Amino acid sequence: MDRPKPKVLPAGHCCPSLGMRAWEAGSARFSVTPSISRSSAMVNEPRGHGGPSPRWEGSSSGSESSKDSSRCSTPVLDPERHERLREKMKRRMESGDKWFSLEFFPPRTAEGAVNLISRFDRMGAGGPLFIDVTWHPAGDPGSDKETSSMVIASTAVNYCGLETILHMTCCHQSREEITGHLHKAKRLGLKNILALRGDPIGDQWEEEDGGFNYAVDLVKHIRSEFGDYFDVCVAGYPKGHPDAESFEAGLKHLKEKVAAGADFIITQLFFEADTFFRFVKACSEIGITCPILPGIFPIQGYHSLRQLVKLSKLEVPQQIKDVIEPIKDNDDAIRNYGIEQALSLCRELLASGSVPGLHFYTLNREVATTEVLKRLGMWIEDPRRPLPWAISAHPKRREEDVRPIFWASRPKSYIYRTQEWDEFPNGRWGNSSSPAFGELKDYYLFYLKSKSPKEELLKMWGEELTSEESVFEVFVHYLSGEPNQNGYKVTCLPWNDEPLAAETSLMKEELLRVNRRGILTINSQPNINGKPSSDPIVGWGPGGGYVFQKLLERLFHGTFPNWTKGWQTSLRPVQTEKPHVPAPLPLLMGSTPN
Repeated sequence: MDRPKPKVLPAGHCCPSLGMRAWEAGSARFSVTPSISRSSAMVNEPRGHGGPSPRWEGSSSGSESSKDSSRCSTPVLDPERHERLREKMKRRMESGDKWFSLEFFPPRTAEGAVNLISRFDRMGAGGPLFIDVTWHPAGDPGSDKETSSMVIASTAVNYCGLETILHMTCCHQSREEITGHLHKAKRLGLKNILALRGDPIGDQWEEEDGGFNYAVDLVKHIRSEFGDYFDVCVAGYPKGHPDAESFEAGLKHLKEKVAAGADFIITQLFFEADTFFRFVKACSEIGITCPILPGIFPIQGYHSLRQLVKLSKLEVPQQIKDVIEPIKDNDDAIRNYGIEQALSLCRELLASGSVPGLHFYTLNREVATTEVLKRLGMWIEDPRRPLPWAISAHPKRREEDVRPIFWASRPKSYIYRTQEWDEFPNGRWGNSSSPAFGELKDYYLFYLKSKSPKEELLKMWGEELTSEESVFEVFVHYLSGEPNQNGYKVTCLPWNDEPLAAETSLMKEELLRVNRRGILTINSQPNINGKPSSDPIVGWGPGGGYVFQKLLERLFHGTFPNWTKGWQTSLRPVQTEKPHVPAPLPLLMGSTPN
């Protein structure tokens, strides 16, 4: 007698045994065993050892027929994930939700690039609406160098998940060169351009035959060649453009840029709120109606202020000079003053009701800007996760809502190895012809390097490993959070770039027990049964849902004959305490890709 074939549910379908009650209130999230292949459903990337864990999710729908009542469709977790930048701005302006954004410039060295990407991750956690990366013609900005504007901006989008604007200047470049840069930006997932003329070589501006001489020419070219693909920003000058014949002439040129297709304006820095208010009023009077974002510069040092003022050709108000001059050799005092001055300026701007957001010139520093934003209440201290992993901002990944279990601790490696994919797992059946993971032929690329310098890693892991037990101790100190014999905390491993996820605390003692016995875990997640999506430890996504996930451990295992016996001895206490959790070797054994 033939057995009936089991019903196979594709990703995105609820298991009928779960019943309706689990997801009546909103969305349900659940996982299946990690044996499912990518072609059917990539599932449940564990978070416990530092990376988040994707899970399936669905929501009930009153419009579905009764025969489809077990089907769960994927809800819109975060509307901003699917919106272009100007749409995000429009929605926030309509709701009155203020935002902030951050400007960075490309570093000069590869080591500086690694540090800057780490800063993107830290400052990105505060919830900027976008960041922007400046364009430095002298630094080969459109190249594949790890310090180029193009690579830094694309890394922010793809690996840090940040909405990013790439500055682009048009002076001293041919039409063909600019078009090539724009095509490359599009290919890399960049959708926003800040169109600028750029600074002349020397003191005087000279027009270039066959090129673009003004920012308005670049805006027109973008719209002509790329239509509506890019959101375009242009610069505004509250004190007037230094090369304009008059303040009114500068406003006329600004209106031309907006008429040519610019979507919004970011202003040059200024020091007094009235300067910005007068500028916005003047713009409105000549018919400029797009959003205008004020550029905020927290003063962080005497010499950096002088250099920036020189480049922007601005005059520092006398009352600021009077405070700074006596303390010009005290960097801490100047920074503290800069924080208070910027805080006062921002509060006055926001209180006016006419400022939708604030744009900060960070000079690649984070302390002053972060402090100002925290005191304004704009910094997100505990951001809700739209998905259980750090999402990429590349447009082609907008529908990605499932990731394979193997890459929990190496999210940047996963993004790098799937960068050539045209489609991504999204909770439904995948295409069997989709490409396999790419090879890490260029694994040395800076954004895949450890965030910690070599000297710091040696302090965490030890100058030398003298025995197997010394290796075990590194893992144990990573899990326990206690300082090692050198007095340093182990905050990362070669397979885990990030500190432990909060949910690791739910199984910490079990992990410590097996790691002390030489079962070295590199990926894990605890068993979760119906926790609310608002749970501070395991929750993610919109409210009203529930989180389900299976216990999982991934670890290093030996090949010597007695290893299986050691494994059973080490894990038997865990299975005794949690008899309802099956732990077959195929599930708990395995290795993790680089």
